Amino acid sequence: MTDTIPHTGEPEAIAPPDQELPTIVIGGGPAGLTAGYLLAQRGKPVIVFEAEDQLGGIAKTVERDGYRFDLGGHRFFTKAKEVDALWHEIMREEFLKRPRMSRIYWNRKFLHYPLRGGDVIKKLGPIELTRAMFSYFRAALKRNKGNEQTFEEWVSNRFGKRLFNLFFKSYTEKVWGVPTSEIRAEWAAQRIKNLNFFSAAKAAFFGNKDDEHTSLIGEFNYPRYGPGQMWETMADDIRRLGGEIRMSTPITEIEVRDGRAVSVLAGGERHESPAIISSLPLRNLVGLVDPAAPETVREAAQGIRYRDFLTISLVLDGEDLFPDNWIYIHEPGVQVGRIQNFRSWSPWMVPDPNKACVGMEYFCFEGDELWNTADDELVRLGGRELEQLGLARADKVDFGFAVRVPKAYPMYDTDYAERVATIRSWLDPLANLQQVGRNGLHRYNNSDHSMLTAMRAVENLLDGTQHDIWAVNAESVYHEAGVEDEQPYREAPETPSMAQPLASER
Repeated sequence: MTDTIPHTGEPEAIAPPDQELPTIVIGGGPAGLTAGYLLAQRGKPVIVFEAEDQLGGIAKTVERDGYRFDLGGHRFFTKAKEVDALWHEIMREEFLKRPRMSRIYWNRKFLHYPLRGGDVIKKLGPIELTRAMFSYFRAALKRNKGNEQTFEEWVSNRFGKRLFNLFFKSYTEKVWGVPTSEIRAEWAAQRIKNLNFFSAAKAAFFGNKDDEHTSLIGEFNYPRYGPGQMWETMADDIRRLGGEIRMSTPITEIEVRDGRAVSVLAGGERHESPAIISSLPLRNLVGLVDPAAPETVREAAQGIRYRDFLTISLVLDGEDLFPDNWIYIHEPGVQVGRIQNFRSWSPWMVPDPNKACVGMEYFCFEGDELWNTADDELVRLGGRELEQLGLARADKVDFGFAVRVPKAYPMYDTDYAERVATIRSWLDPLANLQQVGRNGLHRYNNSDHSMLTAMRAVENLLDGTQHDIWAVNAESVYHEAGVEDEQPYREAPETPSMAQPLASER
């Protein structure tokens, strides 16, 4: 972030007692910073350790020459009122209300998203719609809902094989890099629970008229200079409140003694602490503990899988390529999965009105061919695919760069639940070590879910509550469906489909 971003307020500093050891917070992403902020706000000494040189984790904002790129696109929309209140407390007047627009690029056509009945008929045509309906009825006659094991079975049972092949299969496999038969049904249930063919069709043709929160779908909050502005402002507040943040300081060891986590090794220094709140990926956490975790736990941790992610950020001569915040690319002929238009997120993200600024999102595995491709070649790939999609000529690209995000998405593969359960059975007895955040729990959380887990962890630590952190977002539904519970809004990579929105963003 640059110095041009204004700070949104200076809370009164509270000096912690000298004799009190600080709580250690591992990770400077949304969850870790939330924990650090709430602890400092209540007068508790706290140190936040961040391994990288920038805050925000996978929700950071990258800046080059005044252009800002949101890695994944992060709408700030939630049903958790306390999270929403915290957002506004941090950002104040810098929290903008922005209109939402998104579409699906499918079969060389654009479909409005959320779907609109007339648009669906026009783009799919009556013949394809009839095929889809017959496919749905065939599935309805023979399905055994509730006993599905895979994503493919779960979706096909509820929408029919035809719609699965049209709108779910290719995009989902592009996102996850494995066949849909290898993705667990739990992921589908978490993302699109309670939706079926007729509810989706009703929503597409008539809207969600019974949903008192329908209007929320059309707009969302967003920091003026991208989500990174929130994390930088929160970090400033932590420091002003007496807390400490150490950048570029990875944790290299977590010492466990007598059933408690008693210290961490960071930057070559030993730091004792009465409590640790960690957003480390489970695989990393298990590998850092001394003495070592049991072999079964280490094997479970090594077996956990992640889907990685990279953004090719491009600045182009001319007007914006499209008016949407983002478009989903359901096109098997290109590798890109989604394209962000950053000016539509916030005009302050793009300093030159004569330039377009987009982020082309690619899903990969760390170390594979795409991940290891040189940045210059990735920029050329982005330009070629824009031209192939008919969105812009490749020679309009002024400059670009690539940003790689490891461990962006925890994978719900065949064995993930058993592996997480094994790790949790070892972690639970360590009462003063709490895991929070997306990778800390290996759960496909949004930023707001991640922040909510940190809130619960601080309450457990300071108020003696016994919140089950692992239960936050355990039974999620579509987060714009008006459900008032601990299930706010989701983030990327969504599988947009005939199912109305499946919840978007990273």
